Amino acid sequence: MKCLVVSDSHGDRQILVDLLAAYQGKVDAFFHCGDSELTVDDDVFKQMAVVQGNMDFDSQLPEEVVQTVADTMVYMTHGHLVGVNFSLDHLLANAQQHHAQLAFFGHTHQLGVERHDGILCLNPGSISYPRGEFARIGGTYAIVETNDTAIDVQYYDRQQQPVSTLKFHFEH
Repeated sequence: MKCLVVSDSHGDRQILVDLLAAYQGKVDAFFHCGDSELTVDDDVFKQMAVVQGNMDFDSQLPEEVVQTVADTMVYMTHGHLVGVNFSLDHLLANAQQHHAQLAFFGHTHQLGVERHDGILCLNPGSISYPRGEFARIGGTYAIVETNDTAIDVQYYDRQQQPVSTLKFHFEH
């Protein structure tokens, strides 16, 4: 299974259009972790699962998405409603409740990936307004690839170039 995860685009619709065009047919699914500032009926969301962030005012956007992609269960939420600024405990509990192997979130604008109790928790960072240690990259998204033995995560910059220092491998 291979999916693209992006978050916190904050009205930058063109970067989403560009990612969809570049990765169409190359990934199994697209996920947007919220704060797109677009409406639920925007054409980009015909191909991309999306959740409502704290800066999304379309109440039709769901607060969470649970989706199976090639036998892998994915749980996604923006993060503001589960307190990701303070801990991943609530995020993990929700992911466990849905039997998810992957938990995607945004909100903090800081990329990060870690594994807890068999669940990979991933924040792709903000594609438009990054913060933290990797803000100098100028925006990031992630490609997550799973197989029977491992999960691989590669972060990319806005120019769709892999960031060599941001590649992670997790054995099952």
